[in-house]
Amino acid sequence: MPARWKHRHRTTTLATALAAGIVLTAMPASAAPGGSGVGDPYFPDDGNSGYDVSGYDVRVNYDPARPRHLEGDTTVQAVATQDLDRFHLDLEGFQVTSVTVDGTPASAVSREGAHELVVTPARPIAKNTRFSVRVRYSGKPVGEGWHTLADGGASATGEPHSATAWYPANDHPSDKATFRLTATVPTGWQVVGNGRPGATSTGRGTSTFRWYEDRPMATFLSTIAIDKFTVRTSELSDGTPVIHAYSPGAGVRPEEEAQLPEIIDFLASKFGPYPFSSAGAIVIDGNDDDGPNALETQSRPTYQGAFSDVSMVHENTHQWFGNSVSLSDWRDGCLAECFAQYAGQLWDEEKHGADLDNGFYRSMVEESTADPDFWTTRLYDPGQGRELAGALYFKGSMMLHALRRTVGDTAFFGTLRRWQRDHRYGNASWPQFEALMGKVSGKDLTGFFGAWAHGTTVPEKKYLFPGSLGSLDPAAEHGGGTAAARNTWGGPGDHT
Repeated sequence: MPARWKHRHRTTTLATALAAGIVLTAMPASAAPGGSGVGDPYFPDDGNSGYDVSGYDVRVNYDPARPRHLEGDTTVQAVATQDLDRFHLDLEGFQVTSVTVDGTPASAVSREGAHELVVTPARPIAKNTRFSVRVRYSGKPVGEGWHTLADGGASATGEPHSATAWYPANDHPSDKATFRLTATVPTGWQVVGNGRPGATSTGRGTSTFRWYEDRPMATFLSTIAIDKFTVRTSELSDGTPVIHAYSPGAGVRPEEEAQLPEIIDFLASKFGPYPFSSAGAIVIDGNDDDGPNALETQSRPTYQGAFSDVSMVHENTHQWFGNSVSLSDWRDGCLAECFAQYAGQLWDEEKHGADLDNGFYRSMVEESTADPDFWTTRLYDPGQGRELAGALYFKGSMMLHALRRTVGDTAFFGTLRRWQRDHRYGNASWPQFEALMGKVSGKDLTGFFGAWAHGTTVPEKKYLFPGSLGSLDPAAEHGGGTAAARNTWGGPGDHT
């Protein structure tokens, strides 16, 4: 946030809070607070310790003409994991007008850093106690996850951050919760969110929309989209409701829509049952340049402008890898992006009969083995600022194909289904995945994962060309080749 915004916000918040009877002050050193941050090595200030959220009830009023003004009233249901004298929530910007804990006004509220809202309840909260905190706030959203649309609407999307641009949260994937959205907009506008729709009601010049995601959700996967949508409904093969919403500037895609049930059935055959109670797409017409082209918002991915079978496969794979089973922390990005990217290869194999060994994998080897920069990013723990690096998509999909050829299809897909079953609606880490693959396959994969997931150079040939991929080894193609060729192939500038 620019410095001018910080100064203006802090001054206005203080005045508003004093008028509401809230004391904004620094906490004494003797307090025993929940901490700022959950210990993520890449984002140390993300999330908050001392409690686990079980549910969000987010109520907003948004008027695109006022100008783009949001009034919020969010209740967070949580359980204390330690004795709490105070605790943190993550929220960017806004004038906070009131905070209550279990219906009683907080004794003190302060702002710290870029997005910390520090709440001191009137009475300490004992460990294992359920409590609710209600925050009322208003202003123009300023967080990086808030995007204006071409005709004045809005969309909240972003990774790793978007939630704190429009509601207070424990903003880290490790604390997942159910999510209820109630949004009021001027008549003529519509709101689409995660999960299933509830009742829509009308007032004096307004319409109120309700959405509910009944499965735990990481905060960055929550969304609100406000526009004058064209909404189309259908069903998956098992009757799961499908809702597609198109901004006025986005083209309606009935042929692509018709592919979604086939895509989800295909992914379910590889990964296990579809994990959510609704599906579909939000297709927006963006006005700013910093929003993602597509994002795996839970149950209903968000696309910029249009979508295709390729993007639907990728974003819907995330409903399993990243959404149902979420990251433990941001070192684990491969658990989402490596699988979503490789699913595109699996779809090409299934739908078009692609030979992944001699097509996808061969071309990737030819393009990358002479490029040392391609290999320098680790797939697990790629480094701060590289949590979503391109290597997770490209080197990562190569790794998964080589892993599949190492352990065989039965163990590979069996592990993927068990992974989903064992961690459904929870969190897991990349080291856990390595251990499970080794257990299911009965193979010692230490060397393989050391070369692919933890290495920064071209893997040894035994890991680069396992199983049927051995036919791609230039030494094999040329009758074994010379000793020099066998020892040096794959280094920078060696492959032609």
